[in-house]
Amino acid sequence: MLLICISKCGQNCVIKIDKSQTLNISETLLSRVSGISGQPYHTMEASDERNYHTAKRKRDDEDPSAVANGAVDFSLLEEIEKSHHSIEALDIKTLKKLVLSFERRLKDNIAARLKYPDQPEKFADSEIELHEEIEKLKILAGAPELYPDLVNLNVIPSILDLLTHDNTDISIDVVGLLQDLTDEDVLDENDEPAQILVDCLIENNVLESLVQNLLRLSESDADEVAAVYSTLSTIENLIEVKPAVAEMVCERTKLLRWIIGKIKVREFDSNKQYASEILAILLQSSVANQKRLGQMNGVDVVLQAVAMYKSRDPRSLDEEEMVENLFDCLCCLLMPLENKERFLKAEGVELMIIIMNQKKLCYGSAIRALDFALTNYPPACERFVDVMGLKTAFPAFMGKIPTSKNKKRSKEELEERLISLVASLFGGVLKGSRRERLLSKFVENEYEKIDRLMELYMRYSNRVKEESERLNDIELDDLEMDEDEKYNRKLESGLYSLQLIAVILGHLWTSEHPRIRARIELLLKQQKLTKNDVKNVLQEYHDNIGDLDGPDEKEKAQAKIQRFTTGLSGNP
Repeated sequence: MLLICISKCGQNCVIKIDKSQTLNISETLLSRVSGISGQPYHTMEASDERNYHTAKRKRDDEDPSAVANGAVDFSLLEEIEKSHHSIEALDIKTLKKLVLSFERRLKDNIAARLKYPDQPEKFADSEIELHEEIEKLKILAGAPELYPDLVNLNVIPSILDLLTHDNTDISIDVVGLLQDLTDEDVLDENDEPAQILVDCLIENNVLESLVQNLLRLSESDADEVAAVYSTLSTIENLIEVKPAVAEMVCERTKLLRWIIGKIKVREFDSNKQYASEILAILLQSSVANQKRLGQMNGVDVVLQAVAMYKSRDPRSLDEEEMVENLFDCLCCLLMPLENKERFLKAEGVELMIIIMNQKKLCYGSAIRALDFALTNYPPACERFVDVMGLKTAFPAFMGKIPTSKNKKRSKEELEERLISLVASLFGGVLKGSRRERLLSKFVENEYEKIDRLMELYMRYSNRVKEESERLNDIELDDLEMDEDEKYNRKLESGLYSLQLIAVILGHLWTSEHPRIRARIELLLKQQKLTKNDVKNVLQEYHDNIGDLDGPDEKEKAQAKIQRFTTGLSGNP
């Protein structure tokens, strides 16, 4: 298939044939090619569409060379070839020509600027020519196998230096080039060349230069707004190839500071949406970034951003995606202990309860954030009880979830979050009136919460049992599977939620409340189960508690589960 794209200068265009050959054609002949199908042509890569444009050309008379259904008249191509240049393969030789031409234009521009520093008209032509050379380099995105050769030609430092060029149009051109060269579609099946290019870019301070240029871009200029998006896209591409970039860019640059500023802006736009997405990527796998953003008042900034949606829904799908990104950021931020403290001081618990009570689109996201905030943090659990959180959470625990407002958050996922939240409350509220208020929830309305708990226990127990049987059948087929993999498969099928339900039952049983114990025994008997079945679930949980939080925390967690199993062994 033959594809055509036109450079921004509009003077010539590039035809790419079978991704290996290029052909330059004149503006005059281009008008005939453009009329072949009667439709505008687009480039061969999705990323190129941002950089090349062509308009449908009207003709006063019918072109006899036009072919039905958009087919190409190859006699016309022969005429093009004869009238201009011969077909040239995109290989190392072509690469060297492109690089040499670029370096010449760069040298000319530097010389002109030095000679006429206060006379822009004297170096304007050299900048137009430099712009055209940068545009030509974009064709290399179609041949990522040449990236190692591009690196060896030592042109990367010269390209990156232009990110600080006095003319922001030139720096914007370079951002577009970097975006194309690192595009996910381009690099998807070219891991080694991609790694070589990205390593070279990092070594030559691409992160610092990109962010430095980002800080000077204006939100009032359309081209610069587009360049902001391209900069974020390039950073995302670099992280995709080299995950360590997520921490590097936060250590070495002011990107986090810029993103915080963008998120603070009340008005929604596509760059605010993308900034929220990049922030979620930066936080999701880096504790260092989570702590760093917390120290920059990031928890409060994200809470203020989501607070805008406590009583109204996003106005579009893009805005909805941005809000979801912000809640992803909030949940990541709530993993380090010090950020849980900041969340509590910023009245994050109260805000999440307000959002739940409003029953808007963020309802499920608020439950998720509370789950993160309450996990292994008793002060948040106590605050939750103090601000009437039980009154808000338990209707949801009973299944009264406004699903129509939570299309992206499945009812089952919310159910699992609520089980985790209740388990955290029992683990964080250990004595006093708060504990009594929590236990009383399982007594009111004729023990409906215990009935619900047993309903959930049976559902998840049956699901785990089915998965265990399936895994046993797989083993009979001689497919090797170690115990860790089997355990992880069972966790995915619902074992973790089952374990948390058993933990809640353990808390209820060891409360020594006679009527609660009697209700649990009655429900177990109705399901033809005994306390030993609950003990077995707890014992498996005990045996698989990891030491991610350190050996002392592991020992404490196992001791707590051991108290439940011992308690369930005694008589009521």
